[in-house]
Amino acid sequence: MTESTPFGNLLREMTLAAAMILILVIGLWAHTGTMPPLVVVESSSMIHETDGEVGSIDAGDLILVKDTSFENIVTFAEATSTQDSSYGYEMHGMGGDVIIYQKNGDSGTPIIHRAILRVEASQTVTPDRNATAEDNNSVHCPSGGTWDSHTMDRDGKMGTCVLTWNVPGTNVSNQEKVTIHFDGHRAGYYDCKRMAHANVEPFLVVWDWQPKHAGILTLGDNNQCSVDQGGLVVNGSSGVHSESGVAGPVREEWLIGVAGGEIPWLGSVKLMASGGDSPGASFVPPSSFMYLALVIGLVLFSPWILERGLKNILEKSPESEQIKIEMLKYGHSSEEE
Repeated sequence: MTESTPFGNLLREMTLAAAMILILVIGLWAHTGTMPPLVVVESSSMIHETDGEVGSIDAGDLILVKDTSFENIVTFAEATSTQDSSYGYEMHGMGGDVIIYQKNGDSGTPIIHRAILRVEASQTVTPDRNATAEDNNSVHCPSGGTWDSHTMDRDGKMGTCVLTWNVPGTNVSNQEKVTIHFDGHRAGYYDCKRMAHANVEPFLVVWDWQPKHAGILTLGDNNQCSVDQGGLVVNGSSGVHSESGVAGPVREEWLIGVAGGEIPWLGSVKLMASGGDSPGASFVPPSSFMYLALVIGLVLFSPWILERGLKNILEKSPESEQIKIEMLKYGHSSEEE
């Protein structure tokens, strides 16, 4: 029989560890339908409590990314409308889904924010099909409207000129511009968590917005109503930016997935080791480090605790007592012989 060597033992342990990680990744992929199946939250834009909170999204959390169809995403507007079938739906501490997307479809760090409302084309007119991709809006839409290259026209071809818009879950229907007060009366109440003064309301107000195209409006729960799509949507919003400018309404092609289950604290390890443009662990709540240390300690000491516990259970079992009696008898008989 071949004796094992220290190198052989190390190689075997590394192989087993790699196999376990591979099985875990495959299992997560099978469950979520996306790859990678997890994302690490870097910023505090979704935090609900300064000290962190299980159930909401904090910096340092690992979030499962679910493969959900664009049409099945539930917005805050729909989840807070008593007239909508999705009324009462909540994810991560508030109404509506939290989505992960690429800003304008460009490369870079994805955004993980809440879907606030969905703007859809209502009345449309067929565009000038002789226009090229480089042509401006007036060339595509000589009869008026907003050129939307990713919405199908009534002629069955992709690309149309949108005259009016609908917003499911609100009273906005067949409107040229979108105005919604999320004040709890005309739409569900969205608390901006800011002081009201002059023309600044304590709730979210989308004012006189002319969408660039159909899609989903997004907002971080902790961003005090500064929507990702900028100041042309909500007054005072700084928006999020990519290589091609301020983010537009999220299109289906930009969607990475919907935020599923939360694994708190563990992503802080990656953030502490991050470099480059990453903010590192600067936004991680202080309490997360304490809980992370407790989790690591539990993982390290759990084999010893488990071994001691099983040993105590086995020693107190009737079978163990019987074995001791048999051993004493056997030992006594051997001494007499």
